[in-house]
Amino acid sequence: MDQMLAAEAETAMVDVHEKVVKIEDANDEKPANPKDESLEEKKREILEACEKRDFAALRALAASPGGFLTDTIRQQAWPVLLGLSPLSDDTKAEEDNSWKSLPPHKDEDQVQLDVNRAFVYYPNDQNDTQLSHSKTLLSTLIIRTLRHHPYLSYFQGYHDICQVLLLTLPPSSQPAALAHLSLLRIRDFMLPNLYPAISQLRLLPDILRSSDPELWHHLSSTEPFFALSGTLTMYAHDITTLGEITRLFDILLARDPVFSLYLFAAIVRSRREELLDIPEDEPEMLHSVLSKLPQPLHLEGLIASAVQLETRYPPEGLRSWNREISRWSVLKTGRGERVYTQGLDEGREAFERQVKELEWRERVKKMRGVVWQNRKAIRGVGFAVVVAVLGVVLRRYYQPAGHGGTLEYVFGLVGRWWSTY
Repeated sequence: MDQMLAAEAETAMVDVHEKVVKIEDANDEKPANPKDESLEEKKREILEACEKRDFAALRALAASPGGFLTDTIRQQAWPVLLGLSPLSDDTKAEEDNSWKSLPPHKDEDQVQLDVNRAFVYYPNDQNDTQLSHSKTLLSTLIIRTLRHHPYLSYFQGYHDICQVLLLTLPPSSQPAALAHLSLLRIRDFMLPNLYPAISQLRLLPDILRSSDPELWHHLSSTEPFFALSGTLTMYAHDITTLGEITRLFDILLARDPVFSLYLFAAIVRSRREELLDIPEDEPEMLHSVLSKLPQPLHLEGLIASAVQLETRYPPEGLRSWNREISRWSVLKTGRGERVYTQGLDEGREAFERQVKELEWRERVKKMRGVVWQNRKAIRGVGFAVVVAVLGVVLRRYYQPAGHGGTLEYVFGLVGRWWSTY
């Protein structure tokens, strides 16, 4: 029965992709302006860059108007940018049914709830049978990835990202593309909690502070949580047309993961006059406006502005870069050309390192709570005893990689706390 369903689902996926490719192929054969040879030249440049794995060229081409132009070309470019090798077994992953025998992932029930709500805006030419097949394929793609990488935590909105890959890439490259995307591009969002995702958002005010101090000051009473939906889902949850989201994926996959935050900063800056008209002492109103993308969304201008912002104000110069962003975050492990060449093993190692950091943070938070609750008694005992006790306890349970001795770390930690009491 499973084999019949799998065969039926695969047939349906072929039907879906044939529809998408036919539309794009028609565009390939009939450019908007037949007299303009620049489009054909750009297509040749993209395909040549894919063949040579020329990441610098692909990065520049993705930022130019129109990005990679068609889904047919994206089927060549996206796998290259995600680090898939045509000579590896990655492209044979669709034939692997071993995931069916793996233990269920803890989040599969939530996956199904979200898949049931998928394909709301696009494609809009499917009948009920085709829509049902598409949902089956989407569910299979997600569950296969989670079962092969059971340590990953699913988050609501992940299915929106997967939907874009499903409708754009051929079945042969979808599983590997999603695995590489999950572990090497959006890993911070698949950790046990959202603390790393929130930490990323702290960069947004820094970008605004550097690029537009007046606007930053006006928004300073508003937490940057308004950007969570967009950055968490690579904007796939908020953009409602397939053409716009695939165009946006061109640039998001071609550049470092941190670029998503510069893009949101560009969106905020594009609404400068509208935001300045709202009183700064009405943070709820500001949040409401900022949490919705402007319509229409002038993508090409926003992309150009975001590229300019990242070039002029690189993340290494932002206040929160060292203070808030883990050294194992995708924002740091995916800087420069490394973002295109990392392997899944490196992503897994960074994931485990981040989990340890989160566990360390949780222990310190609990210990700080104990210190605060007993601060009067502690003052009576003495500062030195507090440091010694904390050092013994923390050494017994955990010593994070990258710190000096535990006591050395605790001295600094408690010293900062003590100075605030």
